[in-house]
Amino acid sequence: MTLDYSAVQRALPYLGEGMLFTLKLTVIAFLGGLVIGTVMAVIRHLQVPVLSRIIWAYVTVMRSIPLIMVLFWFFFLVPLLLRQFSPNGMSVSISPQFTAFVTYTLFEAAYFCEIIRSGLLAVPRGQFEGAKALGFSVLQTFTLVIIPQAVKAVVPIMVTQAIILFQDTSLVYVLSLTDFMGAAAKIAQRDGKLVEFYTFAAIVYFLICSGVAEVADYLRQRRLKSMVVRVAAPTATAATT
Repeated sequence: MTLDYSAVQRALPYLGEGMLFTLKLTVIAFLGGLVIGTVMAVIRHLQVPVLSRIIWAYVTVMRSIPLIMVLFWFFFLVPLLLRQFSPNGMSVSISPQFTAFVTYTLFEAAYFCEIIRSGLLAVPRGQFEGAKALGFSVLQTFTLVIIPQAVKAVVPIMVTQAIILFQDTSLVYVLSLTDFMGAAAKIAQRDGKLVEFYTFAAIVYFLICSGVAEVADYLRQRRLKSMVVRVAAPTATAATT
């Protein structure tokens, strides 16, 4: 079997457009999910009445169903719900792009809620007491002291979640949107070059994901070393005294 990758080279501009959409969706969903997830994590951490239970239910549901099902629900059911509030009962349409960005953001928020919450639990209780002694309000304590430390503690996990998000963007094909994988699939079927295009797409995904994974591993090792240093320092001081 002779492979011809010249078709891949000719299709690079179209593949680039697909990759641009993939990266845009990844970045927006990551940042939006992180912000919303952080707010939800703080509410759950503070055990705010009613709200914490609602967020718990939301996170549980989102983490228990496939992303593709959430995409279908939002795209088909939300317009039906909005129609009930329309003054003349007319149908309301939602664009596939809007569906993708909102759905991915809300879906990632559920995962980031648990990630950030684990980081909040890792912050020593003394940090809260120290901030309180300095006269910080609850808002100042979390925004200036607690959340930065919590995020720093879970950066490797966040990077791993970003990799999963980047891979999951290929599911937008159900909305007839063209991401990088979708662009490769369309050209591959049109030109009859399935092996060439799918191999190229696999290599691109491998290079990007493995590179980001190496960054996550580096951050994880760096954090472990810093923890060892913090633990060893008091021990060494006590030994010298």
